[in-house]
Amino acid sequence: MSQSVEIHSRVVGQGGRKVVFLHGLMGQGKNFTTIAKALELDYSSLLVDLPNHGRSGWTDDFGYVEMAELVAADLAADFASDGPIDLVGHSLGGKVAMVLALRHPELIRRLVIVDIAPAASNGVDDFVHLLGSLSALDLAALTSRGEADEQLAEDIPKASVRGFLLQNLQRGADGWQWRPNLDLLRNSLSEIGGFPEIGATNDGPVLWLAGGDSPYIKPEHTPAMRALFPSTVKATIKGAGHWVHSEQPEAFVNALRTFLKD
Repeated sequence: MSQSVEIHSRVVGQGGRKVVFLHGLMGQGKNFTTIAKALELDYSSLLVDLPNHGRSGWTDDFGYVEMAELVAADLAADFASDGPIDLVGHSLGGKVAMVLALRHPELIRRLVIVDIAPAASNGVDDFVHLLGSLSALDLAALTSRGEADEQLAEDIPKASVRGFLLQNLQRGADGWQWRPNLDLLRNSLSEIGGFPEIGATNDGPVLWLAGGDSPYIKPEHTPAMRALFPSTVKATIKGAGHWVHSEQPEAFVNALRTFLKD
């Protein structure tokens, strides 16, 4: 790695089993807090802010291999230093998790990939509009997060989407600013939508979770997924769109418990 970037994370729970959660584009580790609390008696959950997101450091360029290497190094040095852990990745975090598992299988016991495939993601097209709308906000003139919400309401009419995005807006000593590396992410959407050629496979157990109402996983993705991860088991959570863990948390937790148990 040519860069050294600090990875911010926090642990929820004190259970003997260890599981790591990687969020999606414009998310943060805290998005999995509800899930981690539901598992806290049996699991210690590490909620990671991916590079260029949340409180983690920024990189000069975007790349799935680079992100996976940064997360792998952080895990190997601490949370996974005593042995392999379970890894759960959603959307962008799912692609990072797949790359990490392919390049560092020794770190991973069981892998859960949530509503994403090792292929081009058409859903990233939505973020062209969303991140463009965020970039158009005049942060210097902003007086409150509520004002930002009002300004975005016409371009982004769904309140839950605005709330998800505006969790990334913070007020510092110099005024309002974006926590994530918004310019880099916006300029890297074509790379974010793709998937790198790794040249490796992982024979470990993998749960591939799809949202029943989400278009992100399609039948034509199955051969590519099983070529990389031959021991993949696919399951669908009914009534869930792309944000499976927030839309159907109870079903999501049940799926994790069933798959991650010994």
